[in-house]
Amino acid sequence: MVRELVKDQFFLRLKSEPVTKDDLEIIQDLKDTLKAYSDECVGMSANMIGVNKAVIAIQPENSNQMVVMLNPKILKKSGAYETEEGCMCLEGERKAIRHRNITVEYFDEDFKKHIKLYSGYIAEIIEHECDHLEGIII
Repeated sequence: MVRELVKDQFFLRLKSEPVTKDDLEIIQDLKDTLKAYSDECVGMSANMIGVNKAVIAIQPENSNQMVVMLNPKILKKSGAYETEEGCMCLEGERKAIRHRNITVEYFDEDFKKHIKLYSGYIAEIIEHECDHLEGIII
């Protein structure tokens, strides 16, 4: 189900709770909502659809494969740089420090654990969405 995007700054600043197997409906709603906004959005966190759970979905431009990460944690970062980002929950763009390479530990939709290195633009998207899970807004 496509959900309405949340713009309430108080809610978005709350730290997300771990996602569990009881939260599968939320995961599908997040995927459906990201797909509905795919013309203007490449990543989304569950708190952006009003659910305070640690799940993100990413669909990089020029890719038709969506990546879903449950309870993601960035373990390592390298290659810091400054960029400007937009967010569906805010107007305009803001400066942010991101990293060219990140190592992320997460669970997939089958709750299988992964540790993976991401580089470039997808790393930036993952960092942005993981910040949302920590209650950090650009």
